[in-house]
Amino acid sequence: MSDSPDRQPVLLSIFQKYLLEENTATYIHRVAAIYTCGTLERLSQHGAAEVRRAAVMALCFVSDYSSNHTVGMALNDADRGVRLIAENGIRSLWIRAGTQSQRHRLKKVMTQIQGNSLDSALQEADSLIVDAPWYSEAYNQRGQVYFKQQNFERSLRDSHQALEINPYHFPAAISMGQCYLRQGENVMALDSFRRALRLNPNLESIRTQISYLERQLEEM
Repeated sequence: MSDSPDRQPVLLSIFQKYLLEENTATYIHRVAAIYTCGTLERLSQHGAAEVRRAAVMALCFVSDYSSNHTVGMALNDADRGVRLIAENGIRSLWIRAGTQSQRHRLKKVMTQIQGNSLDSALQEADSLIVDAPWYSEAYNQRGQVYFKQQNFERSLRDSHQALEINPYHFPAAISMGQCYLRQGENVMALDSFRRALRLNPNLESIRTQISYLERQLEEM
């Protein structure tokens, strides 16, 4: 469904009801009954910030990795609300890149990492990457395992690969920066943190880290 350009999209009223009711399931149902992901992507470019917020939020709920570019661009939207919605929701798109079985295996890896079962997580991530070498989030998760094991070279390689596949993967850029810091490569760390901030300007802690590294390098 497309809305007439001379009136506000129906999506806006659905979003405003959601803000009052705070019922995510109802919001998803109402949006999915009317809009395709393609129309939501177009509405994410709407002139009204609240419409963009509604569209980006809906995409994060109902779409998959095919909307990664749209939501990734929303990370740099002029409106802070749009940026925050994109930041909070884009990871769900990354996880949905695979098949149902692959997504289940990825979540298993993530659970194992949280439980500090690193050897099991590494084995599962290795197997998943062999099966789905295009799955950027699998590389990111394996990179986290390597980081926890203090294998910073391998963590760097996996984070770099995650970014090669998914150029909006700002957590991978942050991970690269952290690896370079552990290796004493402050210039490379600074470059990685700057890249993360370009992708997601909401990263205030990274902005602080950049300022700190810049001062350090100036004093050398």
